[in-house]
Amino acid sequence: MKRTLLLGLLLGVSLLPGRAWAETPVVSVTADPPTVRLQGPNAAYSLLIHGKTTDGKAVDLTGQAKFRTAQPAIASVSESGLVRGTGNGSTTVAIDVAGKQLTVAVRVEGSDQPRLFNFNNDIIPLLARFGCNTSGCHGKANGQNGFKLSVFGFDPEADYAALVKESRGRRIFPEAPEFSLLLRKASGQLAHGGGTKIAPGSAEYETIRGWIAAGMPYGSASDPTVASIRVEPAERVLDMKAPQQLRVIAKYSDGREADVTAHARYQTNNEGVASVSAAGTVTAGEAPGDVAIMASYMNSVALFRAMVPRGEFIANYPALPAHNFIDGLVFAKLQKLNVLPSDLADDAEYLRRVYLDVIGTLPTPAEARSFLDDPRADKRARLVDALVQRPEFADYWALKWADLLRVDRQALGHKRAYAYFRWIRESLAANKPLDQFARELLTAEGALEDNGPANFYKVVNKPGEAANTLSQVFLGVRLSCAECHHHPFDRWGQSDYFGMQAFFAPLAARGAGKSEVMLASGNPVTKIPQTGATIHAHPLGMPMPTANPPGDRRLVLADWLAAPENPYFARNLANRAWAHFLGRGLVEPVDDVRATNPPSNPELLDALAKYLVEQKFDFRQLVRVLTASRVYQLSSRPNATNEKDEQNYSRALFKRLPAEVLLDMVSQTTAVPEKFPGVPAGFRAVQLWDSKVPHDFLKMFGRPVRASACECERVQQPSVAQVLHFLNSKELHAKLEHEGGTVAQLMRQEKDDGKLVEALYLTFYSRLPDEKERTAAVSFLKKEADQRRQAVEDLAWSMLNSLEFIFNH
Repeated sequence: MKRTLLLGLLLGVSLLPGRAWAETPVVSVTADPPTVRLQGPNAAYSLLIHGKTTDGKAVDLTGQAKFRTAQPAIASVSESGLVRGTGNGSTTVAIDVAGKQLTVAVRVEGSDQPRLFNFNNDIIPLLARFGCNTSGCHGKANGQNGFKLSVFGFDPEADYAALVKESRGRRIFPEAPEFSLLLRKASGQLAHGGGTKIAPGSAEYETIRGWIAAGMPYGSASDPTVASIRVEPAERVLDMKAPQQLRVIAKYSDGREADVTAHARYQTNNEGVASVSAAGTVTAGEAPGDVAIMASYMNSVALFRAMVPRGEFIANYPALPAHNFIDGLVFAKLQKLNVLPSDLADDAEYLRRVYLDVIGTLPTPAEARSFLDDPRADKRARLVDALVQRPEFADYWALKWADLLRVDRQALGHKRAYAYFRWIRESLAANKPLDQFARELLTAEGALEDNGPANFYKVVNKPGEAANTLSQVFLGVRLSCAECHHHPFDRWGQSDYFGMQAFFAPLAARGAGKSEVMLASGNPVTKIPQTGATIHAHPLGMPMPTANPPGDRRLVLADWLAAPENPYFARNLANRAWAHFLGRGLVEPVDDVRATNPPSNPELLDALAKYLVEQKFDFRQLVRVLTASRVYQLSSRPNATNEKDEQNYSRALFKRLPAEVLLDMVSQTTAVPEKFPGVPAGFRAVQLWDSKVPHDFLKMFGRPVRASACECERVQQPSVAQVLHFLNSKELHAKLEHEGGTVAQLMRQEKDDGKLVEALYLTFYSRLPDEKERTAAVSFLKKEADQRRQAVEDLAWSMLNSLEFIFNH
């Protein structure tokens, strides 16, 4: 508490202690809905209990409430508030919560009507809810223990046959349903590798038993189907550690609605901000931020969104200076979260960060001194202007695009792969607009030796794979799972997947003497394999035309891709750039854009996309505006309000460095270049266009193999092997001990220990040591004066192994 108040005094703001959700007095309580009407057999509906606190906040009290029914013969109520009809008539449910009593009127009608079962509506949701048809169980390619289901129930007819007809019907026993193998295994009465999924006598158990007893009907084509679902409440501001029970309502094609909370599946997009249980109970964590909770049911998805502010309210939030439009949008969000941003990074911190982010290279000691001594107020902007013009800028960003676009020597051969890479690098060096860059790749054709981008279609040589890769790279959309079934977390189905695939169906490599030519010709028909339906080429989210576009279909896709109104292209590019410079995407992961993974700051993403379009997709302008923002220039040193924030850009995050950048840093700081097998001397790791050049360090630190377009191929997680390598590597020690290296040069040039220490700090950290660091280092060197060379090597080795060196921050 004393530290909190002291920080407030230092910042000129007032930090008022917040209360945990359970301690906040509740002044009113309501039941949602206030009355319940249940129609039909086995009808049920969940009650949500809302409270309002003295400060006007809405809180969820469902988990604290005690429920009891006046007439169990008419309606039962569970401990969680699920009201289920048991007989026709009217009754009430009494609720005790927060010292108050509520009554909900319940009307039950038609409970005695026979239940009309439908396999798709009644059984498939249970198989999905309990994970039976996932890829980790019976939905895997070959099934499990001889029993195979379609993934997420995309093929209900096949699933019905597997249950009812395969193995001579041994899984179902209609004469005595409770003895059916399906029920006995699922309820744990027989050994089951997946464990007990449903309890005997539960509603789920009775549904399956009733379906079997009714003769296992499949249902008819005229039966209603799920049209959409909604989550209630749709959004909420949650105190830290506070719960929120969700209710999921399915709307059917005949207008009927049903509570499917118990059978929906849930997923959070940020476990640190809030988690969600299998029953749909959201629990806020202790990190501030936004979270989206996805509910999915029968190929429909809906969202619950929550904001979790810090518990301590900032009474007089300061007016923060803004460098450009980015800052106002970020700081407005931070104010809502009761979070203050860190101070600005000093010149040395900014210098090192922006060099590594923009060109993937450390500044030299001379460059560092020059910048630190520069008195001009606009020197940071001037520095970025200079960096984007340097050849290292094209080197670094060509490496990143070569990873995404899969420049692969093994697939293409040396000459073609280099032609492909050269086109990428020359495009970046010439500052080619990103929409033009994408168009040239998308519509590439001609001789592979001469037309670099045409080689993309040789590496990614199947129409579906081309559609997947280009969607992921340029739109941020993972489309591949829609090839076999409806996307489990998004709107995309098979017609969307094959609509994109159809654009590339006419494309093929044809022999032309000793060379190959990539050409689009003909008008091939694209069909969905499972249904045989014909699909014409159409972009994502657009209506399907009555015929394929004439000529090269890719021209239509290229026109749509970079159009200003395209909801994906500019946002995806802006989000990827933001993730690179700020350490985390507004949509994270950056290549998983979907309705159920919304941006943490949608207004900012829209603004960045709009800026990129206005700048005619000039990537260097995007780099300038990002690095000029105060948000980018914040220090990585946390304060008491933002120490747990890793989502909202209130401070600079520590970022892992790409393997190539880190190896180049080692070579640069030790002044001993690396020699790569089969590559001329003088090449830096960032300049290696061939990802197959063998190198243990690059492999160990996560260089991608370019087998896919996923950002996840570049492994960023630390490992014990990496730590041990920096500690014990013979190659690294050889660089430190090299007679032409940094240590040997400084030993010859600097006899003064203080100046030598300064030179080391400028070399490894791009800054001067503070007084404490200088004193400790000089003291160490004087103590080891009789072994000065070894002492300097030890000091340099310790700096190489520090977090300050290994991370960008």
